[in-house]
Amino acid sequence: MSALLIRGYEVVIGLETHAQLSTASKIFSGAATAFGAEPNTQACAVDLALPGTLPVMNRGAVERAIRFGLAVGATIAPLSIFARKNYFYPDLPKGYQISQYEIPVVQGGRVDFLLGEQKKSVRLTRAHLEEDAGKSLHEDYHGQSGIDLNRAGTPLLEIVSEPDMRGSAEAVAYARALHTLVVWLAICDGNMQEGSFRCDANVSVRKPGAPLGTRREIKNLNSFRFLQQAIDFEIQWQIDRLEDGLAIEQATVLFNPDTGETRAMRSKEDAQDYRYFPDPDLPPLVIAPDWVARVQGDMPELPAVMAARLQRDDALPADDAAMMTQSLPFARFYEATRDACGQPKLAANWLMGEVSKRLNAAGLSIEAAPVSPAQLAALIARVVDGTVSNNGARQVFEALWSGDGSEVDALIEAKGLKQMNDSGALAAIVAEVIAANAKSVDEYRAGKDKAFNALVGQVMKASRGKANPAQASELLKKALG
Repeated sequence: MSALLIRGYEVVIGLETHAQLSTASKIFSGAATAFGAEPNTQACAVDLALPGTLPVMNRGAVERAIRFGLAVGATIAPLSIFARKNYFYPDLPKGYQISQYEIPVVQGGRVDFLLGEQKKSVRLTRAHLEEDAGKSLHEDYHGQSGIDLNRAGTPLLEIVSEPDMRGSAEAVAYARALHTLVVWLAICDGNMQEGSFRCDANVSVRKPGAPLGTRREIKNLNSFRFLQQAIDFEIQWQIDRLEDGLAIEQATVLFNPDTGETRAMRSKEDAQDYRYFPDPDLPPLVIAPDWVARVQGDMPELPAVMAARLQRDDALPADDAAMMTQSLPFARFYEATRDACGQPKLAANWLMGEVSKRLNAAGLSIEAAPVSPAQLAALIARVVDGTVSNNGARQVFEALWSGDGSEVDALIEAKGLKQMNDSGALAAIVAEVIAANAKSVDEYRAGKDKAFNALVGQVMKASRGKANPAQASELLKKALG
């Protein structure tokens, strides 16, 4: 990895990402995982490990882990072990968390992504299945804290990277690529506000060539903006401390978005502090080759593969192809538009331009776009055949986006946006403009190109904006010799 030095120090970052798996029930029980239920209405006896209960593995959670492992080129362990991670916290009803330690289900792999125009790759150490804890609530409880155990037992895939990242921008680019992938694979809904996708960042600094520095772990970052801000603050804090001759102590820290600062929560535990041991209630997880083969057969085309195909077959630039594959619904919208109008580049341009601008302004996803691929394709076709200008097309698009149910052709007619393509009528307008603008004609013939643009503008004005600009320019040049 190339070194990015900050104040003479190299930054070393690894991420641990918790992706909540998209199963309807919890990882070891039949309790629901739906978000937003009344507190403690979705925690059953198994989630609480009440006497006499036994956990049963959720097959859907395992299949989602396999799908992720295949997507990142990892090894799927034919046999993996669940362990008890022992610690005491009010929102952990069992007094331990069922996780995986020595033998995880997904081993190795990597995530490739772009940082600007530079290709990057982050190695993965592992991805393991585990259950989530509950949640401590500290607001609206009259100075007390409440415990909501609805999340207890929710299935998680914890994805652990190697410390391959060398700056906050690289860490965010990796996290975004990982987010795109898990949503694309339909193993996680990716809703960061609801806690479905959250990152812990391990950050350390060192002088170039020195051993790895002492790391501090920033917990529960649930937005890409907070991830970048937290890492940037932590880097400066660690460098300031070292420059003052003080040591960095291994710790778990929290990020406060209101102040933009990190603060220590507790000293960082190591594996021995958790007293891991195999869970006696769960047998080893056996994944047969035919199970992996079935999951492989149901895998969608991956984003990087599709982006390469769009560059090759549709002649899209790399940036355009990356934008078209930002999510599976977005890619499907692009392909449907392209297939209907036969114009890959124009379809991509409209999606990156007018469509994305309005989606972002309204906070909508592509699935909620009020303009369909068929409507957008019909509009692009009318620009290509000269029926409407680009400016007129934007007016039609605005009407479609606002919910006008009319067809594209009907809107063009109703708004009087149909371009004048009658060469005879347009030639007459050109002749009138030349006759009425002798000064501009003389300036053009004297070599002033701006005068020609002024003449084109006069033709457009005389035609009330209906002239085809390209045709008007051609006729003007011909008439002016």
